[in-house]
Amino acid sequence: MPNAILDPTGQADRPSAGGTFALAPRRSGLQGARVGLLINTKRNADLFLEEVGRLLKEEQGVGSVMARTKLAFAQPVPEDMLKELISECDVVVTGVGDCGSCSASAVTDGIMLESRGIPAAVICSDAFGASADAIASLRGAPGYRYLTTRHPVAVLTPDEVRDRARQLLSQVVSLLAAGGEAGAANG
Repeated sequence: MPNAILDPTGQADRPSAGGTFALAPRRSGLQGARVGLLINTKRNADLFLEEVGRLLKEEQGVGSVMARTKLAFAQPVPEDMLKELISECDVVVTGVGDCGSCSASAVTDGIMLESRGIPAAVICSDAFGASADAIASLRGAPGYRYLTTRHPVAVLTPDEVRDRARQLLSQVVSLLAAGGEAGAANG
């Protein structure tokens, strides 16, 4: 099977976005929004996303922040957790993809959320763009836009993690609310 792209999450049989992929409709802003944080189990992902949630509440006036943690960073979000995020959140931020399989999984999660009507901001470290791009194509969403931060994230101090979250905040807002550049390059 030369030149084949294999799904590193092991979920090739799980439904993809299929057909022509379209982003979920964006809100005009995040004021009052219910924000979900989908945390993988990679080191510092929880601190990173919790800081994003805190900043969104403080600076964007989001109404609430709900954090959920996946059990396995290399697997897509379980169906029951996905359903909860869809019913309880207006937008979701997920990551941090800090390795190949967790980046692929984070992008898969974002695509699954988007295909069910929930705007998502996926965060991966820049070293794994090839994996993130490959899974987006495999899932029927070539060019899917996600955010990147410098690799690695796992070894950062808490202050460095919070600083990285602050650096990405405006891009997170841009991906979640109207006016975001959905077709722009990753980075």
